[in-house]
Amino acid sequence: MAARERLICAALDLAEGGKGVRFEVLRRGVPEPAFAVRFEGRVYAYLNRCAHVSVQLDWNEGEFFDLSGLYLVCATHGAAYEPESGRCVAGPCKGDSLVPLEAVEREGAVYLREECPDGPT
Repeated sequence: MAARERLICAALDLAEGGKGVRFEVLRRGVPEPAFAVRFEGRVYAYLNRCAHVSVQLDWNEGEFFDLSGLYLVCATHGAAYEPESGRCVAGPCKGDSLVPLEAVEREGAVYLREECPDGPT
């Protein structure tokens, strides 16, 4: 399958360990919430869904990191996730993972790479 890219945000919108950017993705024709954050200089994107129970992680819009800026945290369950892998390291879903999405940063912008089922568009 070919891939296409969709603009998520300007690269400057993602501060190291700071507020993330929310967006939507289509999965099997259904819109689902997702987010992108910056950690250790790289951009990571995931579905905005706790691995324990299907609730969104952020406690305020775009607030995904704990106070230390080292872990992504589910505001409902307190589950802590590694930003670089999405793996849950503490909480009720320990060992499970967030659903990763492929984000790329280029020329001052962040893009979501999406599979294109019918080839290039």
